[in-house]
Formats: sequence, C-alpha cells, structure tokens
Amino acid sequence: MKQARLLLSALFAFSCGQISVSAAPAKPNILLILADDLGYGDVQCYNPQRGKIPTPNLDRFASQGMRFTDAHTSSGVCSPTRYTLLTGRYHWRTRLQAGIVGYLERPLIAPDRLTLAGLLKQHGYRTAAIGKWHLGWDWAITPEQRPLFAPGRADSPAVTDAHRAAWKEVYAKPIGGGPTTRGFDTYFGTDVPNWPPYAFIENDQTAGIPSEFLHAAQFRNHLASLGGPALAGWQLEGILPALTDRACAFIERSAKQAEPFFLYMPLTTPHTPLAVNKEWQGRSGLGTYADLVMETDAAVGRVLAALDQSGAADKTLVIFTSDNGCAPYIGAKDMEVKGHFPSGPLRGYKADAWEGGHRVPFMVRWPGVVKPGSRCDQLVMQADFMATFADVLGTKLPATAGEDSFSLLPLLRGEEKPIRRHAISHASSGLPSLRQGDWKLIFGSGGGGFAAKAGADGPRTQLYNLATDLGETKNLAAEKPELVAELTAAMEKLVSEGRSTPGAKQANDVPVNWKRFLTADPAAKKAQPKKAKAK
Repeated sequence: MKQARLLLSALFAFSCGQISVSAAPAKPNILLILADDLGYGDVQCYNPQRGKIPTPNLDRFASQGMRFTDAHTSSGVCSPTRYTLLTGRYHWRTRLQAGIVGYLERPLIAPDRLTLAGLLKQHGYRTAAIGKWHLGWDWAITPEQRPLFAPGRADSPAVTDAHRAAWKEVYAKPIGGGPTTRGFDTYFGTDVPNWPPYAFIENDQTAGIPSEFLHAAQFRNHLASLGGPALAGWQLEGILPALTDRACAFIERSAKQAEPFFLYMPLTTPHTPLAVNKEWQGRSGLGTYADLVMETDAAVGRVLAALDQSGAADKTLVIFTSDNGCAPYIGAKDMEVKGHFPSGPLRGYKADAWEGGHRVPFMVRWPGVVKPGSRCDQLVMQADFMATFADVLGTKLPATAGEDSFSLLPLLRGEEKPIRRHAISHASSGLPSLRQGDWKLIFGSGGGGFAAKAGADGPRTQLYNLATDLGETKNLAAEKPELVAELTAAMEKLVSEGRSTPGAKQANDVPVNWKRFLTADPAAKKAQPKKAKAK
C-alpha cells in the first residue's frame, strides 16, 4: 500500500509538470549573482529579435533552469534595489525616498535589520559578499577632513601633506557599518567602482593606503565618475577579473567544507566604469558597453565553471539577475541604430518608472527542483529572495523582517499560480508605480528618470495594460477612472500598513510622501537627484 501511494504521488507530480524535490538538499548552497545596469534586452535569450550582443554563458544558464519574464527591482537605480534585495523590504520605507546612497554616506541597512546573509548565517551557512556594496559605511572622517577626500567630480589635484595624513589616518582604521556587520562573514570588493576610494576593501579595511588622486585620464569615456583617493597605479580594468578570481576561489574552498555556503556576488559591470580588458575590446562591434556585457557574460561563465569543477553544482541554488535597466547615457541610442535594443520591447531605461527601468533578467537554476529550460511569466520581485530562502529552510520570518517578500518556491517547483498581487517600483526621482495583475499605474507624469523635469507636462497619472501594451504606449487613465481609484487605494494601504505581506502592521522608518508627483505644483515635489550622483 505504501509503495502504491508513493507511485501515485510521483505520477501526480509528473502530470503537473513538476520535478520531485527529494533530490534537493535541505540546505542547498546559494549563489546569487547581481549584474549592474544590465538591461532586459542585453541578454540574448530575452531579446532574440532585437538583441545583438552574444551572451552564450547566460543563455546556457537559462537553458539549465527557469527564466522569469516579469521580474522587477524596487527601483530604476542601484542602492535602493540592493536594500530591497538583501532585506525583502521596499527601500522607500527607509530614508531613501529618491536617488542613491551618496559618497561617504552612512549605512542604509539598519544594524538590527535581518538580511539574507543574516538569515542564512542563523542556519549554519558560511556567508560572503564579493563585489559592489553601495549601501553606505560608517567612515571615520570628520567634517574638517571631508574636503580632503572629495576634491570634485573629476578633479585630480596635487596631493599635499594634509591629504596624505588624513588618508593614512582614516584608511588605516576599520570601517564600520559594512557587509561584515550586516550578516556576511567576509567581504571583498570596491564598494562603488567609479567612486573613491579607488582600492579594494577586504572585510572592513582598504587593501592598502591610497596615496594619490585618481589620474584625470581615468575620467574619460564613461570611466570613473568622482575624483578622490586612489592606490598608486590603480587600474579600473582589473576590478572585474579580481572579483571573479575571488568568487571562484571562495567556491572552490567552500565546496570542501561541511557547512553550506551563501555567496552574494554583486558585479560592478556592465555599469560604468566602462573599463574593458584588451581581450574584449571591439568584440561586439556595437561599442564599449556591449564589449563589457560580453566580458561580464564571460566572468559569469567562469564562476559557473568553478562551481561545476568544485563538484557542488548539483546541490547549489544559483540565481542571476540585474539591479536595474541599461543606462541611456552609455550610448544606448547608438546601439539601437546598429540594431541592439538594450531594453528589448520595453519603454525607458535605467532610472525610469517605465518597464525598461526595473524589469530585469532573472534566471534560477536548482538541480532537482527547477525544470531545465522552463519559463515563468508570473509577477515576481527581487524582494522575494528573503521569503524564498526562509521557505527553503523551512523557517518562518519574524514580523519585522521581509515585510514585502513572497516565496518563489511554488513557482520554482513548477506551479503557475501568482505568488504576489502587487509590486511597487520607483524611478530614481522617487516617482512610484504600482502593478496589480496586468495593470500598472504610475503616480505622476513621465518616466521619472534622468530625462525627467520637475513640473513636466503630461497627465498626472499613467495607466497601462501590460498584457496588451508592454511598450506602455497607450495611457488609459482617463478612460478607467474607477481602476485608477482602486489602484490608488491599494497603494495607500500598502504604504500605510508598513508591509505588503500578511502580518502585523509595521512602521515605515520615515513618512512616505508617495503622492507628491500627483500635484501640478513643481515646488511640492522633492528635488530631482543629479544625474552624476545616480550613475
């Protein structure tokens, strides 16, 4: 009788198109790779007709797992996205209502906030972050010293004794508030690759003491963005290879350990600096950005190959995604003239509330659970990692964690029911948009990104049916006032409840003025973040 029940269970799973999860380890290793500024249409398998950049490694990875077509970040720029991804909570519930975490700014993630790494560490994981952090640090820099660390946007002045003394004092000290205080056992990266300090940070200290300002030549052609302290001879081209080497080494070491590992690898590319190594220069025929996409694809291929060679691939859940869409200022229009559309069929680019700003590539491979070559068209967000990991571990999150996170596990197992009713994504200006099913309402005019202007002309709300108008070409707000009212009420509740998941009401960190873009008075809006700060 018992054998008959098992056989019926197996047949039922097969008939539903699901794969048995019995082969999956109770505590799989987890590898989460986050590209930086990689557009929805920059991965070939997402954009076969209008994508011209070869991405063989990512395409192969997609064929080995599940490709999500309706996956979103919480913002069109990076810092807010990273907060939401790591905490399962919308960034706009914090002080970050627009723009990104600025240079030398304090940490965005509160010390008592549970992160993905903190959750997994509680369950015996070895946790590491390798790559771009961009969520703030507690730098031991006094107000008097600050001008010595920030000379100007692209300035490279002579170094004085005052500079050297301040740099030696500050960079010799541990840096507080970073990844190793937010759940990660170890960290290695450049924090923000196009901002100072131009040096690697290992755990909580710079790997060396900067002794010069980054040379002026390093600011040309979409390389560095802000002047500041650098190690002697610092080369931007060396960042991606170094991060890749570190990730491969971590995987090789960790595969030999008894405890499972979690590697969060937020890549620095293909975001600026567009520092392409010689092997990849000119390879795409589409420009420097496209060359860097190819180099990024190769780096991901190296990491996945290291996982295969370690023998741990079969017991590792691997996720690849991007923090927002492709930046328009890196030559997007020039690529489109040549036939490559970095946003694919979507409207807008990085920083926008339109789909091109926050709908991103999102692929998952998990042998024994995720069916190879599968596709999921359900609405999901990067906020969902927190609930997913908790579900995988068979644990429940506290009321004060993952307030906006829904488990992806049913979808990964092949189910086709929606896991979330709503999703909220912001433009860099803070302009919010709300998804409910196929409908999307933007609470203001324009895209809210780099091209936005305070008081821009146009309807104060934008309503699109993405099932029939993925390119957001026809605004239906005037035709469907009842639906606009329904979605506006839903937004009000999602903000005021402090969570979008079931559970006890939570407090937002600050008052959230999400209606500020609905007024016709430009003075009522918060100032648009400067383009230079959001790159």
